[in-house]
Amino acid sequence: MDIVFMGTPDFAVPTLQMLIDEEYNVKAVVTQPDRPKGRGNKLAQSPVKLLAQKHGIPVLQPERIRTDREFIDKLKEINPDLIVVIAFGQILPKEVLDIPSCGCVNVHGSLLPKYRGSSPIQMAILNDEEVTGVTLQYMDTGIDTGDIISKTQMLILPDETAGTLHDRMMHVGAEALREALPTLGGGRCACDPQCDISATYAPMLDKQMGLIDWNKCSREIDCLIRGLTPWPSAYTYYDSKMLKIWKVKEIEYEDETKEAGEIVDLIPDQGIVVKTLDGALLIEELQAQGKRRMKASDYLRGNDVKVGEFLGIR
Repeated sequence: MDIVFMGTPDFAVPTLQMLIDEEYNVKAVVTQPDRPKGRGNKLAQSPVKLLAQKHGIPVLQPERIRTDREFIDKLKEINPDLIVVIAFGQILPKEVLDIPSCGCVNVHGSLLPKYRGSSPIQMAILNDEEVTGVTLQYMDTGIDTGDIISKTQMLILPDETAGTLHDRMMHVGAEALREALPTLGGGRCACDPQCDISATYAPMLDKQMGLIDWNKCSREIDCLIRGLTPWPSAYTYYDSKMLKIWKVKEIEYEDETKEAGEIVDLIPDQGIVVKTLDGALLIEELQAQGKRRMKASDYLRGNDVKVGEFLGIR
């Protein structure tokens, strides 16, 4: 079976590696163009491109598939039996979807129709889900609206961040596709249509989402912090400077005279206790503006933090 693989970030790497290890004929890899990265703004190759080059697989990098006639013609010339897509970063037009005889299969990081879109892993944690998973689906012209081939469930661990869930899920996705491939090569296999009424959307993330509202309950703030770790990260302000919050722990606190966002205790070997709507959070890891990530206990040793001061914008 001839396969074209489309993917870009780390999340897609285990799936491509699986195809290589299982000795499928990967005719080409399609990934996003090299982008400026880091302080020096040097062009960086995607993780998928680096893996493809390591194994001598031809790499195609269209800027915009919909308008790239040369790329579409090249894909038709390759004439793959199957196109596998995982975290590619562009919407495929119908002309491309119609090329492979066995269809285009997407590996998506949620239990569709929940969390269609670009941030399913983060949104599952932000919304305090207990279960998520990976869906294999046939692609159509909508955004994650195609018929479902299979679902693989995963429990979200109590202290799970988007980063740790991402790292576990990318291997689950590779294994799910490995198990399905023998049936995918024979043409369109049995599948189930999605229920659009049950669909939810996972929008693109932006940095503004990370601003902590201390007037919310402790659990909601904890989910925000874990769901936006490692990017774009949750943050607050202290002494008019941004303070990223990386790790917190819920604790009981019942003094109703204190206000949300108020620092109500300092525990030298643990961190900073901040009042929330329904209790308090112990900040265990943070990052001051222009500094490295550190334990809150280390931050306390180098900064004059006082009980009664406030975090946030006032």
